Amino acid sequence: MRALIALALFATAPVAFAQELPGQADASRVPAGTYVVDTGHTQVDFTVNHFGFSQFTGQVGGTTGSLTIDPANPNDAKLDITIPTSGIVTTVAALDKHLASPDFFDSAKYPTIRFVSTKVVVSGTKAQVTGDLTLHGVTKPVTLDTTLVGAGTNPMMKKLNFGFEATSTIKRSDFGMDKYVPFVSDEVKLHINAAFSAK
Repeated sequence: MRALIALALFATAPVAFAQELPGQADASRVPAGTYVVDTGHTQVDFTVNHFGFSQFTGQVGGTTGSLTIDPANPNDAKLDITIPTSGIVTTVAALDKHLASPDFFDSAKYPTIRFVSTKVVVSGTKAQVTGDLTLHGVTKPVTLDTTLVGAGTNPMMKKLNFGFEATSTIKRSDFGMDKYVPFVSDEVKLHINAAFSAK
């Protein structure tokens, strides 16, 4: 009986191994065009050091924007992203409200964060994307180190999807957000998972 089960598993193995994910890290799968942010699958995480005891991470959702690319001229890519400060959440509800206050993001006065690329340097599936980050009413240059995660036809949406992972580090004091430094670190690590889809 065990031999029959083993034989059955072996017989079906090639079928399982032959399957591959719809998305592959292959930039040639993305033709020239303008693509929109897949808001539901895009996350911006930020991490700070809390009193020297621990690393604390929050997340921002609701991202919108577009990416225009041409494989023939990859360094001419244009990225324009807007993030609502009302979309900031942590594991502590009271902290979410505090982050929206004038002590930090001051969401009532500054409802959005915006990043607009000014320079893109592509190398294979990686790129350095430099742009103007406008946060808390201040605009500063920031560089994102990005990696293509995958591209291909989404089997549910029946259209092209692709995504990038990006990292960067900023100082919040550069943007006028210096409350509680150094007890809550000035340095903020950014980890972004950005998804895009055809219009």
